[in-house]
Amino acid sequence: MTLRAASTAAADRARIRAGEHTGPTSGLAPGLAQANLVILPADESLDFPRFCVRNPKPCPLLEVTDTGSAHPDCVAADADLRTDLPRYRVFRDGRLVDEPTDIAQFWRSDLVAFLLGCSFTFEWALAAAGLPIAHQAQGVNVPMYVTNRRCISAGRFDGPLVVSMRPFAPDVISHVVDISARFPAMHGAPVHIGDPEEIGIDDLAAPDFGDAVVVGADEVPVFWACGVTPQAVAIQARPSLAIFHAPGHMFITDRHHDDFDTGESHDHP
Repeated sequence: MTLRAASTAAADRARIRAGEHTGPTSGLAPGLAQANLVILPADESLDFPRFCVRNPKPCPLLEVTDTGSAHPDCVAADADLRTDLPRYRVFRDGRLVDEPTDIAQFWRSDLVAFLLGCSFTFEWALAAAGLPIAHQAQGVNVPMYVTNRRCISAGRFDGPLVVSMRPFAPDVISHVVDISARFPAMHGAPVHIGDPEEIGIDDLAAPDFGDAVVVGADEVPVFWACGVTPQAVAIQARPSLAIFHAPGHMFITDRHHDDFDTGESHDHP
């Protein structure tokens, strides 16, 4: 991590903390990895790391904070998870109760924060390879869908896989697979390519989270496991309190994308 990179991350987090940026974070802090956020009470989170280990595609675990700490020491020690994301989603007993721009009023000394890898990292790699990202080109949030695939349960945590979708021309899909597979800590290779109905998606124009994108007549939808999965799972787990990032409104770390590049390709899913 360079001093310049750290300064960029800190500056963007400061803008978010000040309320100057409340939208999606795609495109902010170029070159730096972003993360999904899950916050749970300590006594209700014991099975969540096990859930992540069993479901590494949607839940690649980057860091777990100390109980009561809002500071992710490994990926951005000077950050505050209560204020440094543009928007949050707060659930009580599986029911959405608020979508605030900071969670100071909800913070408690028994909370534990989990940071999960984010697909914006492989999007950076795809863009660097000259492969355009549809939602960026169209100026919208990435579309996300609840599928008919089930995650592997761990205690109370059980539920459906959520995927994000990006369309590509058929002749570049193998390249897309190889590039994204180099980042297993950021969801890795796609989990499905082609017919959305095979994974329980009836209408690409009606995503469960994010915004619809236009899929060209010469393009194929490509689906990746998504870090919004824990939100779908939490609705079923019904913890007394659960706090997440709003979809697309991520936490900006001080870590560069290259830190997560394994250089390893992958077979076609």
